[in-house]
Amino acid sequence: MGPFKSDFLRILSERGYIHQITDAEGLDARAQSGVISAYIGFDATADSLHIGSLVQIMLLRRLQQTGHRPIVLMGGGTTKVGDPSGRDETRQLLSEQQINANIASIREIFARFLRFDAGPSGAIMVNNDDWLSSLKYIEFLRDIGRHFTINRMLTMDSVRMRLEREQPLTFLEFNYMIMQGYDFLELFKRHACALQMGGSDQWGNIVQGVELGRRVSDAQLFGLTSPLITTASGAKMGKTASGAVWLNPERLSPYDYWQFWRNTEDGDVGRFLRMFTDLPLEEVARLERLKDAEINVAKEILATEATRLCHGDAHAAEAAATAARAFAGGAAEGLPTFILKGAEAVQVIDVAVALGMASSKGEARRLIEQGGVRLNDQPVRIANASITPADLDGSGIARLSVGKKRHGLIRRA
Repeated sequence: MGPFKSDFLRILSERGYIHQITDAEGLDARAQSGVISAYIGFDATADSLHIGSLVQIMLLRRLQQTGHRPIVLMGGGTTKVGDPSGRDETRQLLSEQQINANIASIREIFARFLRFDAGPSGAIMVNNDDWLSSLKYIEFLRDIGRHFTINRMLTMDSVRMRLEREQPLTFLEFNYMIMQGYDFLELFKRHACALQMGGSDQWGNIVQGVELGRRVSDAQLFGLTSPLITTASGAKMGKTASGAVWLNPERLSPYDYWQFWRNTEDGDVGRFLRMFTDLPLEEVARLERLKDAEINVAKEILATEATRLCHGDAHAAEAAATAARAFAGGAAEGLPTFILKGAEAVQVIDVAVALGMASSKGEARRLIEQGGVRLNDQPVRIANASITPADLDGSGIARLSVGKKRHGLIRRA
C-alpha cells in the first residue's frame, strides 16, 4: 500500500502500523480533505491496559499528531458480554461498579498519550454502555440483527477457532460482533466517526461495522488494522516470564517497564523505536545501524523514550539513572525489592521468584546451576543457598542479579 498523500497514512506506513485497510485510496483522500474522527475500542476487564494494547494507543497518538481526532471507546457495555477473540474460554463477567472503576483507572493511562481538550483534534473518551444498555432487544434484532448472517459470523476467526477446538461459545459472546458493529454506527451518528482501527484479529468485526454503516445510514466508513507484533525470535510481544507488562505504575513500576524495553532483542530495536517512540525517523535509522555492543545504547534510548511516553519525563530519567547505577555495580533505589525480616534466612530461589527474576522455583534452580545468579556480584553456586542478614552491607542492602540485565535488592525491614 502507498505511497500515501495524507500525513496520517504516510506516517502510519513509514512507522510500520498498517496491516489492512478496507479502502486505502478512499481513506487517504478523506484524511486529506479535513479532520477525520477515528476510534479504537478497549476492554474494561482490568484496572490497567497492558503492553498488548500499546500499538492501538500509539495509533490514536499518531492520528492526533497528524491533526485528526481520536475517540477512545471504553467497552463498558461489551465488557458485560465478553469478546471471544483469541480466547478458549468464556470471560469472567464483572459488576458494573468494577467496570466503572476500571474505566476511571484506564483513563489516566490515555491522558499521558493523548491530549483531551475541546479543539478539533482533541481526544474524547466514550463508553458504549451509554447506548448498549438502553437498547430494546426486539427493536435491536429487527433493525440491526437482520444485517448479520449466521453464515458470515461462523467464518469469523474468533468464532471458528473456538468451535474447531470444541470450546464452548455462549450466545452472549456470539452477540459481541453485532454489538461492535453497532458501536461503529452509533459513533458515526453521535460523533461523525468515519474510521475504526484495531489489531489484525479485529478485521472481521471492523468490516462488519463498515458494512452496517453503509446499509443502515448510507455512510462511507473505513477500517484499518495493525499487524500482530511478534519479536524477532517469533514470540508474542509483551509475554514475559514474570507476567503481563502493565501500563499502570501501580501494576508495574516505571523501572521494570524501562527494563522490559531495555531487554529488547537486537533485531527488534529499529522497529520498536519507530512504533513506540516519537523519535524522528532519521534518528531511528541511525540508531538501528549500531552494531555489537553499541546496540545497547539504542536499547537504552528505546527504554527511556518508551518510558517517557507512558510514565513521564521524571520517571523515565529516574529509571535510566537507576539502571546505570545498577549496571555499574552499586545498589540503587527503584530496583524491585525484597524485604528481609528480622534474623530470618530466605532461599535465593524464593527471592528470585518474588522479585520476578524467575517464573518458578524450578527456573531459579536451573539459573543457579548454570551460573547465572549472583549475590552481591558473587556467583551463587548452591541450589538451596540462603540469604541471611549477614549478607547485607552496612546500609542494610544486598543485591541479587540474574544475568547482566536483571537486578533486585534485598533490604532489612
